[in-house]
Amino acid sequence: MTIFIKNMVCNRCILAVNSMLEKNGISPIHVTLGEVKLVNTLSPTQENNLRNDLESLGFELLDDQRTQLIDKVKTLLLEKVQTGELPEDFSIVKFIGSTIHRDYSAISKLFSAVEGITMEQYFILLKVEKVKELLVYNELSLSEIAFRLGYSSVSYLSNQFKRVTGMNPSIFKQSHSGERKMLDHLHPPLKRNA
Repeated sequence: MTIFIKNMVCNRCILAVNSMLEKNGISPIHVTLGEVKLVNTLSPTQENNLRNDLESLGFELLDDQRTQLIDKVKTLLLEKVQTGELPEDFSIVKFIGSTIHRDYSAISKLFSAVEGITMEQYFILLKVEKVKELLVYNELSLSEIAFRLGYSSVSYLSNQFKRVTGMNPSIFKQSHSGERKMLDHLHPPLKRNA
């Protein structure tokens, strides 16, 4: 049996979910971001207890197949950005199509309907959050960050960053006043012209 859990965004989330499963006497075969494979089917009592415990930690047990699919897409895009190694010619269409093995157009429409933004906008928001993280670490130059995250130029990265955050990367880096967002709360639409 496989269960799907919303809001798992990092390795600490995997550890927390593993701990929660253990607490509830549930033995997983494998736990990854957003997905848990179990040996046995959960009893209604186990499922209810697990649901409550997960919600107390900010996670959510997903029931609906549409929601599970969208969460899977978000997890795949997050993992891709977190590698910090995106080629300049990276294509969301090819990536999602080859990993989900479904029609991209249908997934894209569903994503927009459920999330209120396009998959591409969500991917940009993820990339901008990764840029913020790398700027705060102060280990890479802006041109190195642009290269690693698949931007064709520093100028393109800066323009996209400013469109999303309202400030350019150097101002963000100097002030550290720009708050980073929790990755499971990336919903606001992009600003069109800034």
